[in-house]
Amino acid sequence: MSLRSASASRRSSPPVTLMAVLVGVFAVAMAISGTGVALPDIGADLDASGAPLQWAVTGYNLALASFTLVCGSLADLFGRRRMFLVTTALFTAGGLLSAVSPSILVLDVARAVAGVGAGGVMACGGALLAATFTGAGRTRAFAAMGTTGGAGVVVGPFLAGWLVTTLGWRASFLVFVAVGVLIMLATRFVAESWGVERRQVDRPGVVVFVTALGLLMFGVVQSPQGGPGGPVGIAVGALLLVVFVVIERRRDNPLLDLSLAGNAPFMGWCLGTVSTSIGFVGTLVYLPIYLQGVTGVTAARAGLVMLMLTVPILVVPMFAGWLVNRGWSARLMMTLALGLVAAGNGWLTVLHPGIGMLSLSAPLVTVGVGMGISFGITDAQAMNQVEASRIGMAAGFLNTLRNTGEAVVIAVFGTVLIALIRSRVGSTELANQIAAGDLTGGDREFLAAQYTQSWQVALLAVAVLCAVAAVVVFLLLAPHRSGARRAAEETAQPAPEPV
Repeated sequence: MSLRSASASRRSSPPVTLMAVLVGVFAVAMAISGTGVALPDIGADLDASGAPLQWAVTGYNLALASFTLVCGSLADLFGRRRMFLVTTALFTAGGLLSAVSPSILVLDVARAVAGVGAGGVMACGGALLAATFTGAGRTRAFAAMGTTGGAGVVVGPFLAGWLVTTLGWRASFLVFVAVGVLIMLATRFVAESWGVERRQVDRPGVVVFVTALGLLMFGVVQSPQGGPGGPVGIAVGALLLVVFVVIERRRDNPLLDLSLAGNAPFMGWCLGTVSTSIGFVGTLVYLPIYLQGVTGVTAARAGLVMLMLTVPILVVPMFAGWLVNRGWSARLMMTLALGLVAAGNGWLTVLHPGIGMLSLSAPLVTVGVGMGISFGITDAQAMNQVEASRIGMAAGFLNTLRNTGEAVVIAVFGTVLIALIRSRVGSTELANQIAAGDLTGGDREFLAAQYTQSWQVALLAVAVLCAVAAVVVFLLLAPHRSGARRAAEETAQPAPEPV
């Protein structure tokens, strides 16, 4: 018996492995959706607004998006259990540093550290499930992982709101410390596994990709603040993305295999999941700030309101998958999902100072249902468009686009909102203050009106983008011989035993 297999055999408890991964995924998802509720209190306590405050959310999502593939690659090389433990420790340390941060700069760095760990928890957790379970058990494990991620998104705003209101914003980060410690203890009973083929890490690809995305996001967030930093960041980041593409095309073992871009149906599903995120993530993160600043509700109340947006994600995905399995057109359902997200954002322009939960319920539920349909069918349908030999690479590509898209959407939505407010109030500093939920810088009624009108313009823009995406996705998902049928023919052949 080899040293690796002997090491793996000493620890083997599939139920504990499943529970550790599910708890980790739940915490990562909760950290994505819950922090927006705490931003007004964080800004008031640390005297922060605008871009520095926004980076508490953006930095986490950017690090998660940038390091998911990196951590997954390192897990194959150095051990999935080991990397899961290391990245969980990073996530835990980031949560602890966030809770004790004396300044917004320290908080932003802490959130980025937590984001790196979060990317590893997602990538290494999925790898552990794939290595631990086979057949129907693997299907059930990944279904539980998807449902748990949705539950984290649902619970995040509500739990964070309750913690902020009851114990203060620092407590909303301490909960991740407690969860992280429990996960690390559970890894003692998780079996170790490695990739079949030992490959070198694509170091040039990793460095260029992370740097490019970081500069691009920095430029987007800084642009409303004025000065050369924003445009320079965008320009250099975009240039480095081009360099990244050139590097990846020449690598034998690239971080991202870009050949999938020629598969129209696969790219249609990728565009679909990114486009639904455009209409969902911005509202998820920034609407609680509006509700606290303009309508005067507590953080807990704002989190409760956001349940109308997130609860459908718990119910709709399984129902959508059930419909597709019974013959409903996945192409039409994805188009319907984007249509619902577009309609919900357009409907949400009813937003006004003093708006109640009842008026918000229908548009938020509409967006949530559309997102739930996308969650329920995208991954399986995207994998059906590629050959069985490329499913792992395709899954990594899809998740990289999804995570990166969500990070970019959060940054761009906040930046556009600040820019719209600034165009109305004539001051960058005041616009940053308003976007952080602080309306004490002038006539409150006037500032609330400008904030509301800015939100309405942003929502209309999102609605138009999602409507256009619905048309493009419908066209891309037209049946192609090189896509679904070829994949179906290949997957009909006996599959090799999983590692």
